[in-house]
Amino acid sequence: MRLRQLLPNIAFSASILVLPAATWAQDDEAAKDVAQANNALAAATALNFHDYYIGEQTETGEAANQLWARLAQPLSLGSTSWLMRISLPLNTYPVAPDFERQTGLGDLNILAAWLVDTGRPGLTFGIGPQITMDTATEDATGSGKWSAGLANYVFFAASPKLQYFYLLTWQASFAGDDAREDVNVVAFQPGLVYQLPHGFHLRSTAIWTWNLENDTYSVPLGFGAGKVVRTEKRVYNMFVEPQWSVVDDGAGWPKWQIFLGFNTTFK
Repeated sequence: MRLRQLLPNIAFSASILVLPAATWAQDDEAAKDVAQANNALAAATALNFHDYYIGEQTETGEAANQLWARLAQPLSLGSTSWLMRISLPLNTYPVAPDFERQTGLGDLNILAAWLVDTGRPGLTFGIGPQITMDTATEDATGSGKWSAGLANYVFFAASPKLQYFYLLTWQASFAGDDAREDVNVVAFQPGLVYQLPHGFHLRSTAIWTWNLENDTYSVPLGFGAGKVVRTEKRVYNMFVEPQWSVVDDGAGWPKWQIFLGFNTTFK
């Protein structure tokens, strides 16, 4: 199955996620904080640490790891509201032919999303540019390229208990090491969060990725749980989400992985 065969399903999934739903009045501050803690582009300062332990990669069967540090900061440009998100990974990847692991910093990503005023409670719509810089300290931990592209994000709190979202990104390389493969990647992250009592929640947020340069892809599904803790000045979100590949093609994609997260949102 190739990318052109999957595109109709992707488009259908995206359309389902943005279908209108009944708006709801949010009077419960605790539930509101839980919803915001799971909103990747909430208009609030946030510091997140996300770790993906990849237990097995396609074709090689080797393990790997990605640890992401992400800082989000809201900004105002004239009458518009923006959110800037800076992400930097620490990667550990096996290197052929003996598959010894190399660890080093990866490529720095900066995303600037214009947060459109939708006029609907619980609905976040963001769109804007992104750039990925060649900052890797090892060949195996980065692409060797500078890339740029676009991102689109929708988060909808359909009720005090149910929130869903998607993050759609595309980026392509425009500079870098000519000996390295060009970058042309689409990533689609559909997300679903169901709130339980006392700050607990269930979640599914796996990222589907397509490499348009060599027509390979990975489509995982995840199911996990988390806990949101509120204090006077901060909201903490801790979660674990195992993810398994449903369909994939090509080497180096995760067959299964464990997604661990610790998010801090500053009120």
